[in-house]
Amino acid sequence: MDALTEALRTALRAQHSPWADAPIAPLADAGLAHAHLRLVGTGVLARVPKQSQLDLPAAANLAYQAACFERAAPSGHVPRLHGMLPPGDALPRGALLVEEIVGRPARMPQDLPAIVDALAAIHALPLPAQRAPLLDAPDPLALLHAEIEAQAVHLDAAALDASSRRAIDAQRRRFEALLAAPARPGRRLIAFDAHPGNFLLHDGRAVLVDLEKARYSHPPLDLAHATLYTSTTWDRASAAVLGVDEVAAAGARWLARVGDAPAWQTWLVPLRAAMWLWSVTWCAKWRVLSGRAARAGGDGEDWSAAHSDAALVAHVRERVDDYLSGAGVARVVDELAQLARRAG
Repeated sequence: MDALTEALRTALRAQHSPWADAPIAPLADAGLAHAHLRLVGTGVLARVPKQSQLDLPAAANLAYQAACFERAAPSGHVPRLHGMLPPGDALPRGALLVEEIVGRPARMPQDLPAIVDALAAIHALPLPAQRAPLLDAPDPLALLHAEIEAQAVHLDAAALDASSRRAIDAQRRRFEALLAAPARPGRRLIAFDAHPGNFLLHDGRAVLVDLEKARYSHPPLDLAHATLYTSTTWDRASAAVLGVDEVAAAGARWLARVGDAPAWQTWLVPLRAAMWLWSVTWCAKWRVLSGRAARAGGDGEDWSAAHSDAALVAHVRERVDDYLSGAGVARVVDELAQLARRAG
């Protein structure tokens, strides 16, 4: 991290930042997409991209992430954006300067209501007339299907257990049938990365601190991402396995806060299955691509394990192996069936 610290210092000084001479303290490497460095005593955190999860050029990636923070800010549940360091020689992917949230990791399931409330506040924001640069597909469900299928091309190389592959393919066929029907849920601003490890609790309020993939799409995807097994056991600090009753209670709480419950109710389980498909096919993709050498330059997507600490990579590999295992897949498929029966 010493080289990154010096690179950040150089970038801050090049932009004549008021924090150019603040002490810099790197945080532990906890994510595959960013390094985080504290500008000590300023209340500001630098988010330095390791890659673009949307496969964007460096400047476009930074602009997209800035828009994520700006669009979600009126909810009161995300850090404030303080500035941007453009891509340059020191930081090829640039950096965002955001409010440092002093809080603790989410404790599940007791903090799930606060997470649900934070998501509902984001989902309640009115749709703006200008939605670019955030993703705003004419058919968000079709976009999600395309993303899942693009990741699914790695399923063969990922060498899944036969039972896992059969179950995943069965859910892919279910999603294709859902996509073929004309009905669609409403769209709102969603985080599309709402796993509990991305929240900090501050004065009893959940704050979503990692925003880089927000889009205009279907809000139940966020509710799913906050409560799926592949999400709630992802982060060490907030890891927990939710029961069906806890998942159902989270759904009921979310419905009560967003209003118009009948319009959303029938979509909770189908979009939960879709979010799981996105997550589990991403796992196959990461298993295949993480062994590749790191790319040169600052543009695009790059899942090379070379960008992250060995301990983080080992943790991700263990989680991916679990999620792709026969038992891991069966756990989620069984839960989906239970929730569908409850929904009638």
